[in-house]
Amino acid sequence: MKNLLNRAKKLFTPALNFHTDIVVKKAQGLHVESTTGKRYMDFSSGLATTNIGHCPPLVIKAVKKQLDEIIHSGCIFRYESEVVFAEKLKEILPNGLDMFFFSNSGAEAVEGAIKLARFYTKRQGIIAYTGAFHGRTFGALSLTASTAKYRKDYHPLLPSIFRAPYPYCYRCFLGHSRDTCSLDCFEYLKRMLRHEINPEEAAAIIIEPVLGEGGYAVPPKEYLVEIRKLCKKHGIMLIFDEVQTGFGRTGKWFASEHFNITPDIMTIAKGIASGFPLSAVISTKKIMSKWHQGAHGTTFGGNPVSCAAGIATIETIQKNELLKNAETVGRHALIRLQDMKRKYSVIGDVRGLGLMMGIEFVNKDGSPNTNFCKKVCKRCEKNGLVLIECGIDKNIIRFMPPLITTKKQMEKALKIFENALS
Repeated sequence: MKNLLNRAKKLFTPALNFHTDIVVKKAQGLHVESTTGKRYMDFSSGLATTNIGHCPPLVIKAVKKQLDEIIHSGCIFRYESEVVFAEKLKEILPNGLDMFFFSNSGAEAVEGAIKLARFYTKRQGIIAYTGAFHGRTFGALSLTASTAKYRKDYHPLLPSIFRAPYPYCYRCFLGHSRDTCSLDCFEYLKRMLRHEINPEEAAAIIIEPVLGEGGYAVPPKEYLVEIRKLCKKHGIMLIFDEVQTGFGRTGKWFASEHFNITPDIMTIAKGIASGFPLSAVISTKKIMSKWHQGAHGTTFGGNPVSCAAGIATIETIQKNELLKNAETVGRHALIRLQDMKRKYSVIGDVRGLGLMMGIEFVNKDGSPNTNFCKKVCKRCEKNGLVLIECGIDKNIIRFMPPLITTKKQMEKALKIFENALS
């Protein structure tokens, strides 16, 4: 294991950060086995990507079949897996979202969404959020503000980006508490449209319906409802970045369903193909059909093998009722974690939807407790549970196991986690 790590360090730039030093021999379902023979419960899901577990059987079978037919097209040929995947996506998406552009990664989908919004509206301004993570390519990075370190040394970035405070209630950017909140964060947004950018110049508002890397925070439903109204009033495209929240992660196909809101544009990636590179920009025919031929393009987007994996991923979730399982097991975990919060003062907040939960650690004065969070992750890893952190201070542990996780497996993980706390 040490030999492989040393070889890797000589070959790869340190720019890419790895959360563990575990060298994997094989992975199946919830478990990862290292080259030392130790097994781990993977509650990182490959950064919320292996939503139906590692090496899911139906996906492997579909991919093997596709490999015998066609591997790559490069926009030269049409092929069945791409069309079938789009048809299946249309069936599970909110009504009206029915036209697609396939690409490779979440950041690439965000880039496409920005281009589509500007192209369709003929406006330039994009409103994003403090705390948001949308990717690290230049356009996506211009929207990302989960931490300033991602942007350091890369300025100037994309112009005409405006920043509103995310409705992260536990650590309100405006200093309010839940008891005194009167949705001032939305009033702040309205003031922006008077003082910083005229609504007629705003192409889009892009938001994660549940904050991801920035802290795993669930916004008040009324906030998103008000944003939907505001966008309709001013002809602003509402973009939901569902790269991390999509494909069952929150107990529904898409987090937007929890709020009964349909955005104008949606971006999805990560869990849609069980680890194969695939993403999509999704919108309505009315909007997408205006994006004329040649206005956007790709070489590898919608790869035949990735699309075959995407089809099998949808079928696996449906066949095994994994949305229901994610909701049930997630609810059980959230109750247990809230019990721990009452027991351990180091836990400041517990929040989440489905199998997307955040546990925030604090000091006695309520400030972020980064060191304790790091220790808990290490203790859990030592005892066979892989967890990773998030938030600007890296004081939040994210629980994001695959949707196949059983109640029994969740209970085992919770015991490991609580032992690490004490």
